[in-house]
Amino acid sequence: MNAMMIPRLRWALLFCATASAAAVLFALSTERYGGLVPCPLCLVERWPYRVAAAVSLLGLLAPRRLGWVLLAMCVPVLLAAAAAGFVHMGVEFLWWASPMPECLPVRMPAGVSIAERLARMPATVSKSCEDPTFLIPFLPLSMAALNMLYALALATIIAIFLGRTRRNAT
Repeated sequence: MNAMMIPRLRWALLFCATASAAAVLFALSTERYGGLVPCPLCLVERWPYRVAAAVSLLGLLAPRRLGWVLLAMCVPVLLAAAAAGFVHMGVEFLWWASPMPECLPVRMPAGVSIAERLARMPATVSKSCEDPTFLIPFLPLSMAALNMLYALALATIIAIFLGRTRRNAT
């Protein structure tokens, strides 16, 4: 084997780390440059990608056997990202209510003064979790649906890689 070649495991870990970080960076760029305001569920959907990127980077530094374990751990983490996207998509389609209390409307009791109302307002602007954000005008997939598909695709690619590599090893 050529000393300059990076083993397939390292490529897979690097791919997982890069693809996971790209998901978070894309979401942040839509906020910063696209002017989109995330809802609380959008923010939750990013955490599995952060975990997968960190675990993959640890796998790059770990011994080979632990690297395989860490790569395999990324599959359920990415499936959790897909599940979060599915939950958010269900909230957008009004299949169920949001599990996040921050998504529910704030009810003000009668007789509350304007100063008290202002004090109860959130510090940052947020949008309703029920309002879908469509990035591509002719494609009826919200960002939550795209997130779910992206996470499923990434988890599938890694699972196929792990399955093929294990089959070739035996």
